[in-house]
Order: sequence, then structure tokens, then C-alpha cells
Amino acid sequence: MEPAEELRFLVLAAQREGNRQLAHGLRPLGVTPAQAEVLRLLAERQPLSLSGLGALLVCESGSNPSRLLDRLVTAGLVRREEGSRDRRQVQLTLTPAGHETARAVAAVESDLHAHIASATEGHDVDAVLGFLRALVAGQKSGDAVARRTGRPVVAQWSAP
Repeated sequence: MEPAEELRFLVLAAQREGNRQLAHGLRPLGVTPAQAEVLRLLAERQPLSLSGLGALLVCESGSNPSRLLDRLVTAGLVRREEGSRDRRQVQLTLTPAGHETARAVAAVESDLHAHIASATEGHDVDAVLGFLRALVAGQKSGDAVARRTGRPVVAQWSAP
């Protein structure tokens, strides 16, 4: 196996394992990893417009996460409100139950992050982060991560 191919599969395996562990921790809360990402973003940055939320999501490939939001609204975790200046502009906020769930999600994520941090001991994490940032630069998911971290969004390469 060529190094680039092994790298591709290792990144995929790491993503799947992390998502599996996250989903396991979230199961008692009744939310999926994608829903948890929305709740945490709103907890950190609310109110957000639908397009503003879409620009920050890594879990969704599109820029309009309407179906994902519909489930959270139906569950009573997120509230949609008309914008104060433009009724066509919907503002998204957490309900009290959404705030509570977002806090529980943060605890689950903290446990996962501690597990990941322990695996990084003895490795040059800055080099790995730099490589991964370069790998996803200019891609929707990479741009979303850059926006969330406050790093500049820069185009570097295009996927075939």
C-alpha cells in the first residue's frame, strides 16, 4: 500500500472511530453527532442564521442544514425566530432544553477530547495539525473548521 493510500484510510478510520465513540456517548442524550454539533455551535455563537450555521458545520456537506434543524426544532431543542429587521432572515437559538442538552454534549465531547489528547502524547501534534489543515484547505469542511477556529480561509488545492 502506498503511503498516500494508507494515510487516506487512516484518516477515514480515525474519523469513523471518533464518530463511533461520540455517537456512543451521545446515545443517552438522544442526539446524533450532527445534531450535537449544531447544539454546540448555537451554544457558543447564537443567534445564528441558517446560512451562518451552515457555513460553520463540518458534519453537513451542504450549506443549508434545514432537515437537521427541523429535527432539533421538533425535539424542542432549537427555536426558529423571524429576524428583527428582515422577516425572511430566520434566527436560530437554543431553548432551555437545548442549553441543557448542549451542556451534556460538551461533557461527552470533553471525554472524547481527553482520550484523543492522551493518544497524542509523544507526537508532534502541531505538525499533524498543519498537515491536516493543508489537506482540507479550500474544501467546505476545511473552511468550516477554519471559520470556527478564527484562522483565515484559504484555497490551496481542489479535490479531483
